[in-house]
Amino acid sequence: MHPAKWDSGQQVSVIPKGSTKHHPAMKRNTECIAVQLQSNRTPSKRILLLFSTTGYNAEDFVKAAKKLGVEVIPGTDRCYVLDDPWMDGAIPLRFGNPQRSAQAILRYCEKNPIDAILAIGDQPTLTAALASQALGLPYNPPEAVAACHNKFTLRKLLRKAGLAVPDFACYSVNQDESQIAQSIRYPCVLKPLSLSGSQGVIRADSPDQFKEAFKRIAALLKSPAIQVTRERTHDRILVEDYIEGKEVALEGILDRGRLKVLALFDKPDPLEGPFFEETLYVTPSRLAPQIQSQVARSTARAIQALGLVDGPIHAELRVNGRAPWLLEVAARSIGGLCSRTLHFGTGMSLEELIVRHALRMKTPSFQRKKAAAGVMMIPIPKAGYFHGLTGMDKALTLDGIEEIAITAKVGQKLVPLPEGSSYLGFIFARSVSPVMVEKILRTAHSKLKFEITPSLPILDTVGER
Repeated sequence: MHPAKWDSGQQVSVIPKGSTKHHPAMKRNTECIAVQLQSNRTPSKRILLLFSTTGYNAEDFVKAAKKLGVEVIPGTDRCYVLDDPWMDGAIPLRFGNPQRSAQAILRYCEKNPIDAILAIGDQPTLTAALASQALGLPYNPPEAVAACHNKFTLRKLLRKAGLAVPDFACYSVNQDESQIAQSIRYPCVLKPLSLSGSQGVIRADSPDQFKEAFKRIAALLKSPAIQVTRERTHDRILVEDYIEGKEVALEGILDRGRLKVLALFDKPDPLEGPFFEETLYVTPSRLAPQIQSQVARSTARAIQALGLVDGPIHAELRVNGRAPWLLEVAARSIGGLCSRTLHFGTGMSLEELIVRHALRMKTPSFQRKKAAAGVMMIPIPKAGYFHGLTGMDKALTLDGIEEIAITAKVGQKLVPLPEGSSYLGFIFARSVSPVMVEKILRTAHSKLKFEITPSLPILDTVGER
């Protein structure tokens, strides 16, 4: 679901509740992680964490492992020619080539045994599945993980199992969009097969809108930023019926094929297009109990149909009076920093719960803390360059605000949806009810004013002479 952006120079400003000053920016990079790992003197277990260097939440997993006395070995997508260029001891991998990456993990494990593998985000999941299977470690079957990473395959398997999915078809990016547009039922939604965070997802209500959306997505998939991943799915576009209804996200964990629901999030903002920018996640859900039960049952059936058996699950569905409609099922936890809304037992984070499960350590409680909680993923209002913000102090004075994390760095080029894949940051709140949480988040967001200057066009001054 959610975009994950973390580069080796990114500055992350994290402002907790109770502070009236901006904390010094935290450098979110693998050097920071390496320092944390070295502080763990006598670990009893070793876990391999696979994550993209453009991800947000690897640090939260490292903190959870450190708390448990577990040694973390990073495995990241980076240059494999240079010898440890970032000096953090990470295994250099290429998640666009999962077979090769899995072989690199197996070579490492010949002399360095590990107890579990965890993938953070979508890209590393197939690498983790292949390596775990070869090492005999608990994980999902590779074919099940691959199905989750391909929306076309996912839809086919769910439909075969009798689950409610939109009618769909798949087309090559090189097909004539004008011909396709005449055979489509409207409204429809076009989307890439394996991108996440609503990147490249566009609604079309007419043939003209369809043609424009198809060309726009095809251009995105052919762009260097996407092609660098070398995923085979980037040459096709899924087209499916638009489904009316409220959207929810289910967070769960699988143990030998059995689903334990950890949280159900409402998405209060209507996601009706033309783009589908997710902003608010609030839990517990305000849906009727019987509807929530239907969502859980449909997710469990989807998991069974896909063949998933172990580890974190993130599913997204729409409800509109009929059986819940399955939109996404991912073999990973919730993206971005959104997991910070979830506390279990006496304060256990979602990451700690997942690490405990992966290592088969006892989990004290799966019960989420009773207070309502939520997160706002701060949307990018326009393209341009980020130069800072005001209003942070006012937003932090609101009762219920726990933290504001600005993940965009000064000078960063901002690209909104559908081409973009990141947010300005995250706002976290906790209160007595979901209604209050939603109100607090919206109010806090209204206090923040972001300075974004437009991108300047590149002029061909040489050609004008």
